[in-house]
Amino acid sequence: MHNFFDQFWPSTVDGLSLGSIYALVALGYTMVYGVLRLINFAHSEIFMIGTMAVIGVLNAFDVNSLYGGVGLIGFVLILALVGAVASGGSAVLLELIAYRPLRKKGASRLAALISAIGASLFLQQLFARIIIPKAFDLPKEKGALPVQGHFVQRENLISIGKFVVSNDKLIVFLGAVLMMVLLDQFVNRTKLGRGIRATAQDPETAVLMGVNIDRIVTATFLIGGAMAGVAAALYMVRFEETKFDVGFLLGIKAFTAAVLGGIGNLRGALVGGLVLGLVEMYGASIFGAEWQHVIAFSVLILVLMFRPTGILGESLQQARA
Repeated sequence: MHNFFDQFWPSTVDGLSLGSIYALVALGYTMVYGVLRLINFAHSEIFMIGTMAVIGVLNAFDVNSLYGGVGLIGFVLILALVGAVASGGSAVLLELIAYRPLRKKGASRLAALISAIGASLFLQQLFARIIIPKAFDLPKEKGALPVQGHFVQRENLISIGKFVVSNDKLIVFLGAVLMMVLLDQFVNRTKLGRGIRATAQDPETAVLMGVNIDRIVTATFLIGGAMAGVAAALYMVRFEETKFDVGFLLGIKAFTAAVLGGIGNLRGALVGGLVLGLVEMYGASIFGAEWQHVIAFSVLILVLMFRPTGILGESLQQARA
């Protein structure tokens, strides 16, 4: 426990920044589950595609200079846009190829779940064996792909004793919270958002009211993928490297965050992500960093055992209605 108290503030800052990334990725799981009652296990590879697009832009422009202040924020916005376009577009293609044909034929949810797992493995190996070697001129299944140079000039913006907040972690946290607020307002105040909520609540009635289900499903995948793309950009700000299986563990943890907050609840994804990030970092300070992943998965098991509806409850229908 001595390490816990000694590392409390650093663990808190790291937990919030890491949890923010979990929360953004968890939005994809939450939205797709709310509309289709499907766990999109290929969403982790949508996140991976976003990181590849971001690192591709960084290395294409040979970013070797350091950025700080307004320059860094502007550059992060550009990277977020790149990640959102790449991941959002990939998510839409995934829905068109892997899920829509099954949905049109009235296939079971189990068939869609198997398709999601297959799509996940396919995308992972496609990037590991073909796209990454050709795009980055590297051997097959290369390990981590670092950014060539550093584009983030890390500075301590707040420093009070052991409570230190660097600019990269602050950008990650504030960026994730901002995207969550914008998405929450979009879903609750726009016509398309009302269509998403109506489809989540009662798809048959929504069709009778003139809602185009295919359009809603496409929009759901696009928005969820775009959030994963923004998370990918923030991930690159924080860690400055990626690899073909970067989304595997992170995707499972994001799914854990979605379940923890209440899968189907947009605000629950934010709460679940932040809570999971904090629990992970606090647990690592007590038991050691090697137990970090074990702690995250233990949280998933405990939530499913004692509160399967999550902290805020499953409500992509009620809160969205």
